[in-house]
Amino acid sequence: MLEKAVEEFSKLPGIGRKTALRLVLHLIKLDEGVVDNFAKSVVDLRHGVKHCRICHNICDNDICGICSDSMRDGTTVCVVENFQDVLAIESTSIYHGLYHVLGGAISPMDGIAPSDLEIESLVERVRNHPIKEIILALSSTMEGDTTNFYIFRRLSEFKDLQVTMLARGISVNDELQYTDEVTLGRSLVNRVPFSSQ
Repeated sequence: MLEKAVEEFSKLPGIGRKTALRLVLHLIKLDEGVVDNFAKSVVDLRHGVKHCRICHNICDNDICGICSDSMRDGTTVCVVENFQDVLAIESTSIYHGLYHVLGGAISPMDGIAPSDLEIESLVERVRNHPIKEIILALSSTMEGDTTNFYIFRRLSEFKDLQVTMLARGISVNDELQYTDEVTLGRSLVNRVPFSSQ
C-alpha cells in the first residue's frame, strides 16, 4: 500500500521517489479527515475542471471569468499555448483583452499537428466576432515560431485584422510562463506587427 502511494506521487512532475516517500509519510501522520479532504479535493479537481467553450482556458463553468467579464476589451485576443501563460500575462496587470488557449504548439517531432490545437476555433472566433487585433504570445522557441507563422497564414484572409507579436524582450527558447513580470509586461506594451519574414 505504501509502495503504491509512493509510485503514484512520483508520477507528478518534479517529484522523485524520495520526495514522493516524504509526502506519503507526511500524509500518514495527518488526521484521517484532513487526508480525506485532500483526496476529495484532487478527485473533485479532476472531474470538476472544465475548459471555457470560448477561449479554452481552464475554469469551473462553461465560460471562464475572463471571457464573461464585460470590462475586458473584446476586440483584442491574446493567443497563448497554455493556461499557465494566461496566469503569467494576467500577473502583469497590463493586458485587459481576451485570450485564446491553443493547448500547445505545433511540433512534428512530438506528433503535434495544427489539427491537434485550437487553431480552427481561433479562426472561427475572428470570423464571427468584432476582433481587431490578435496578439501572438507564444514561446520564443522553434515550435512557437512555427505556430506563429501557421496562425498568421490562417488569418491572412481577414484584411482588417491586425496580427501582432510580443516584442523580443523574451529570450529565444524561453517559455512564457517563466518570464519575469516586468519583461513580459514590456513585451506586451511594445508588441510589434507580425511579419512572415
